[in-house]
Amino acid sequence: MRKKSVNIDIALTHILTRRKQTLVACLGVTLGVAVYLFMNSLSNGFSIYSRGEIFKNSAHIKIYKEDEISKPFTEPSNETELVAIVNPQITTLSKTLINPQGILDKIKSQFFLTHAIAQVNVDVFYNNGKSQLKGTANGVNILEADAMFNISSYMVAGSLKDLNGNLGGIVIGKGIAEKMNVRLDDNIVVSSSLGITKTLKVKGIFSTGSAVADQSKSYINISTAQQFAKEGPSYVTTIYANTINADKSPEYAKTLQQFTEYKVEPWQITNADVLSGDLVRNTMMGAISLSILVIAAFGIYNILNMTVMQKINDIAILKATGFSGGDVIKIFVTEALIMGLFGCVIGLAVGGVLIAIMSNIWMGPPVGYFPIYFTQSIFASSFILGMLATFGAGYIPARKASKVDPVEIFRK
Repeated sequence: MRKKSVNIDIALTHILTRRKQTLVACLGVTLGVAVYLFMNSLSNGFSIYSRGEIFKNSAHIKIYKEDEISKPFTEPSNETELVAIVNPQITTLSKTLINPQGILDKIKSQFFLTHAIAQVNVDVFYNNGKSQLKGTANGVNILEADAMFNISSYMVAGSLKDLNGNLGGIVIGKGIAEKMNVRLDDNIVVSSSLGITKTLKVKGIFSTGSAVADQSKSYINISTAQQFAKEGPSYVTTIYANTINADKSPEYAKTLQQFTEYKVEPWQITNADVLSGDLVRNTMMGAISLSILVIAAFGIYNILNMTVMQKINDIAILKATGFSGGDVIKIFVTEALIMGLFGCVIGLAVGGVLIAIMSNIWMGPPVGYFPIYFTQSIFASSFILGMLATFGAGYIPARKASKVDPVEIFRK
């Protein structure tokens, strides 16, 4: 115990007698940890924001009728036999789901689902005078759709309640309203691709922040959409479902596939390109922040390496008086860990302040506040990586010092 105390005393003496070098090393670790914490929180915030944008228009799981390609009239009897089919075509005659209510009843009984709704998608044209704009009308029970997609959070005019049960109402995107020059409670003529035309009253305007969605998308009553499609009340093109854990959607989709012959697709497949971009961004930010942390560790390495060279005679005396190589390693590693501890603590505080400042910067709609998100796991990983980096930076020169031969040093 006495020897352990002496090792710590020696390490503290080295730190206190070389205050400028110690301060530089601590500041290096502070900068590295602060940048690592900030960059990873920023990456996490962007990922959460990106996912939020996805879920404005997509559910966790989608059930729909997949297009089928025409098949040969006869199947080959063996691998060598060739069966040709000329100009294969899509043979799907209708997008409707058979017995959609039965499917809904089955999947709603699953514990992992939070919401499930039926939807009718109709290709339409928005008309106002001579102006015409192509888009898609989503026929839904608007209150159920709001519970799933949180539509009310990006409404800029009107109320979704005014569309509930209103067969003559429509909620349109901000881009449609601007291009068609219509406002709340104005009439807009909507025509389907099947020749059905209706005059609907604008009961709400939303802005998702996506120009594509805002200039094409609208919500109407599901019965109105069925009329546009010239179909009855059982006509449904898509079933959307949300789960208790969006990340486990592929697993849940496999379970739901047992209840239906239709395509069950998790959001990860639908938005694979967006997720790939998130992965590239997260990897890039992680690599940059980790590189800065490693560079900061090199500051401690250089300082301890210089200390070993300058204290080579002292190290020889320590070993000659009974200190082992392990004791020497403990002394220098303790120095590194003390500097690393102070640097990590201050770095976490600085990073936390930066995150707090950025998270309170208002970016305007639809982004809102700056998308940066702090979690305890990022906090913990920043501290652990900072300490590991300083441990590695201290161990290398410490091991070199432990191999000093006092006899050779005294001869010189």
